[in-house]
Amino acid sequence: MSVQERKQRERAERERLIVATARELAEQQGWDAVTTRRLAERIEYSQPVLYSHFRGKREIIGAVALEGATDMAAALRATTSAADGPRTRVTALARAYLDFAERNPAVYDAMFQLDGGLAFAQEDTPEPLKDAFAALLETLGEVAGDGVHPGLFTETFWAALHGLATLTRAGRLPPEHAERRVELLVDRLAVV
Repeated sequence: MSVQERKQRERAERERLIVATARELAEQQGWDAVTTRRLAERIEYSQPVLYSHFRGKREIIGAVALEGATDMAAALRATTSAADGPRTRVTALARAYLDFAERNPAVYDAMFQLDGGLAFAQEDTPEPLKDAFAALLETLGEVAGDGVHPGLFTETFWAALHGLATLTRAGRLPPEHAERRVELLVDRLAVV
C-alpha cells in the first residue's frame, strides 16, 4: 500500500469516526450538544482536524443525513422484500419508516428537519437521498392507481408518513392509535 493510499484510508476512517460520534452524541443528548469542540474531545483529535473534514456543524449534519438515508433505504427494502402482496408491502413499508423515525430521532432530524446543506428533489440531490426516495417509490409506485403519477403519489404518502412520525414524536398523537393510523393510511391512499 502506498503512502497516499494509507493517508486516504486514514482520512476516510477519521471522517467515519466524526460522523459516528456526531450521530451518537446527537441521539444521546440532541443536536445542540454536537459542537466541534465536543466532537474533537470525544474522538481525541484537534478541532482543526475536524475542520479539515467538515467546514462546520452544518456539513456534519449533512453527512449524518446521508448515512441515515442509506440506513433507512436498506431498512425499507429489507422489510418490503420479505412481504407478500402489494398491501402487505405498503403496510410493512409504513411501519418500517415510522419505526426508523422512532428509533433514530436525531438522524431523522438531520435528514428532514435540520439544515444539512443538502438539496432535495433536484438534479444535484446526493445519491443516498435519491436512493431513499427510490426505496419508497419501489413499493408505493405499484399502488399509486390508474392515472396517478407514481412519484407524486410517493411524495404524498411520504408526507403523510413524515407527519405521523413528527406528530407522534412530539406527543401530539395518542400512541395507542398508531397501528390504526397506518391501516387508515394504507386503506385510504393506496390502491391495493
